[in-house]
Order: sequence, then C-alpha cells, then structure tokens
Amino acid sequence: MERRPQRGPSGRALNDSIVSTLRAAGCVFAEDEASLLIEAAGPSPEGLAALIARRVAGEPLEHLVGWVDFCGLRVAVDPGVFVPRQRTAFLARQAAQRAAAGAVVVDLCCGSGAVAAAVAHLVPGARVHAVDLDPAAVRCARRNLDGPVYEGDLVEPLPPDLRGRVDVLVANAPYVPSAEVGLMPPEARLHEPLAALDGGADGLDVLRRVIAAAPAWLAPGGSVLVETGDRQAPALAADVVAAGLRADVVTGADADATVVVGTLTPAEPAAGR
Repeated sequence: MERRPQRGPSGRALNDSIVSTLRAAGCVFAEDEASLLIEAAGPSPEGLAALIARRVAGEPLEHLVGWVDFCGLRVAVDPGVFVPRQRTAFLARQAAQRAAAGAVVVDLCCGSGAVAAAVAHLVPGARVHAVDLDPAAVRCARRNLDGPVYEGDLVEPLPPDLRGRVDVLVANAPYVPSAEVGLMPPEARLHEPLAALDGGADGLDVLRRVIAAAPAWLAPGGSVLVETGDRQAPALAADVVAAGLRADVVTGADADATVVVGTLTPAEPAAGR
C-alpha cells in the first residue's frame, strides 16, 4: 500500500506516534495502517484519535477506513461485513480464467461482493450475479457491483432462467470448523458475522451445499470453484465427484490458498450420431 507522505516535523512526529501506538497493539503493518487511518480521518484530530482507539481495541482496519484493496480494486467494506482476505484473490483469478465476455458468473456467499467485482473487472463483458444471506452484506455488495445482488440462501433467490446457464459458480463460503472459530483473531470473531466464519463440525457444511446445488445450475463445461483449507480439499473433492462433476484441486503457494474446482463435463454424443 502506498503511504501518504507527512510534511514537516509535526507531521512526522504525529505519524511516528501513531505507528508506535499501533505497533504496541500488535499491528504488524503499523506504518501502512497509520497512513490509511490519517487519510480516513481527514483534517479532524478528534476523528483520527477515535479511529486509532478503535483500531487498538481490535476493530478491523478495513471497517474503519471503509474499504479494502482487493485485486487492485478499492472495494467498500461496511462495519459488520466479512472482510475479504488477500488469499481469496487467488479464487477470484481462478474464476476469471474460466470466464469470458458474455459468460454468466454467480458469486455465492458474496459478502462485500469483492470476488464478483474482481471477476467483472478482469473479464469485461461477463454477466455477474451475486448472492448473500446477510442483508448488511447485500447492501454493501450493491455498492460495489453493477450487476444484480440477491438476498437469500445460496441459489434459492437466483432467477430460475439461470438454471443450466451458469458458466462459473464461485463461492468464498465459511470453512472454519466450529471448534476453531474461537482461535481466530479477535478482529474476525468479534467484528465479522459468525455465519461468515463457522463452517460446521468439519468446516464443510456450507461448501457441501454449494457443490450439491451446482450441477443443476451449471452450463455444460461450466465450473464451480470454492476456497477451502488444504487439509479439507480431499474430502471436498470427493463430494465434487459424488455430485457428478470432474474434480480438480488448485493451489496458490504464494497466496497460501486452495481452491477446489468441479466441472460439468459435456455429455458425450450417443454412438452412431
């Protein structure tokens, strides 16, 4: 992230003081965070002090400044909405690689709409739809997307005429096992919706539902892509095969990301035709 330069000794002293405060609170990228908080506060010293206090208390930086840099886009993130992780950019790029101009792309569990926004940016002309169960996430996603955003449970609110026509179905659904949610950083477990984190006993409850629903909505040759943990990928790939899809597991070593892909293979023509 680009730092906002501070002019004059007082600016440098202020910046150094904020950096020290943030570093003492455990912020690894304190210099970058200080610059972003100063920018977000504008000319108000009181506003800046309030933002710093809230950050030190554990609120996500993205909720405080109101946006996150995702795939080179400034994506709005409202308080209480799941913050897109940088590793999820790998999921977005994998989805974009399987789309083309005119392709129908559906982003389930869209949150802020970051993945859908990234695909729309990377694939001009793609027809992007997004869905989330959380009204706050839906409101946020509608600020980030030009295409339709539906409120509801997974595929339930999608227009029926999309059945069998979706080229790319992508989902960054929750995959943290219930017993491990309490081990997450406080800024996640205290300030993001539990439904966006807790994936059930083995973390795969929602992802299994996505995979099970996918075949009815995919176009021939279309793919469903979901982010998951590397230890969970074999079990989820087995679910993909059980759903009648070809399974692939793709990893992004640099991003520490794992994506399971299920592809609806076009039916072979009958012999003699």
